[in-house]
Amino acid sequence: MSNAKEIKRKIGSIQNTAKITKAMELISTVKMKKAQELALSKKDFVLEMLKIFGRIEEFLHDFPYFSKFESKKTLAIVITSNKWLCGGYNVNVLKKVNEYVKDNVSEKLEYITLWKKASAFVARTGNTLLADFSPEFTDNIDPLFIKSVTRLIYEKYLSGEYGKVVIFYNYYVNSIKQVPIAREFLPIDDAAVRKYLEDVVNDPEALKEIKNDVTDYIIEPSMEAIAMDVIPIILDMMFYDIVLESKASEHSARMVAMKAAKDNSKKIAEMLTLAYNKARQGLITREVSEIVAWVEALKDS
Repeated sequence: MSNAKEIKRKIGSIQNTAKITKAMELISTVKMKKAQELALSKKDFVLEMLKIFGRIEEFLHDFPYFSKFESKKTLAIVITSNKWLCGGYNVNVLKKVNEYVKDNVSEKLEYITLWKKASAFVARTGNTLLADFSPEFTDNIDPLFIKSVTRLIYEKYLSGEYGKVVIFYNYYVNSIKQVPIAREFLPIDDAAVRKYLEDVVNDPEALKEIKNDVTDYIIEPSMEAIAMDVIPIILDMMFYDIVLESKASEHSARMVAMKAAKDNSKKIAEMLTLAYNKARQGLITREVSEIVAWVEALKDS
């Protein structure tokens, strides 16, 4: 009987695990969809930004953010999650960092991290951690938080101390596929900025209308002054999109991991239920046999 009780206890524990993982799967699904919606919600703003960019593009050839500095140091931005239970999400990003280090031995990386798994990795490997934004980084991504990160990135890059800025994160392909990438964020060029804006708009008719607009404007105070304000805004949007993609990837990875855990829990519960029924049937059979034997013994007496 003790064996059957133990199996029944295990079944209850596995079923509770299945309930928890199902709840986590549903939560991750909602958060993933929210991240996707945020990424798509800025289309109208980007369309207006593209119109402005078209006016100032010719003045950007020597713009500071487009200049490559002669330095062997690289500023690495690593975006992970704050916790596990998301499959290989964190491991894949950190592997990508290690691959980059091996392939670029001449570069010295210094790090800015977003969330604890990244900062723990930098500390564990003995590298230089310039800043950790984990305490301020939440699932509800505030544009002010993005600006606090990019402000530091621009300050460090424009000082000329770093030759480039590379961001390590999981690129969101779809709900079941996320690809770890190392994306060079700075320096950037006008073609890359235009491509980003056009990809966000993703409206051939609207893009054609912008290209055909030949209206002449008087711009004050100057093209250069406008560029100094506009380009950081566009770069902030690009970084915001990267963070949103990373969060969507995290929630997708956790959703898939929790679904797998839920399905496995159900399979184990079914196997344990079968074992419990066999043990219980064996117990009943043994008890019936003992009763029959006892009745036969009374007859003989």
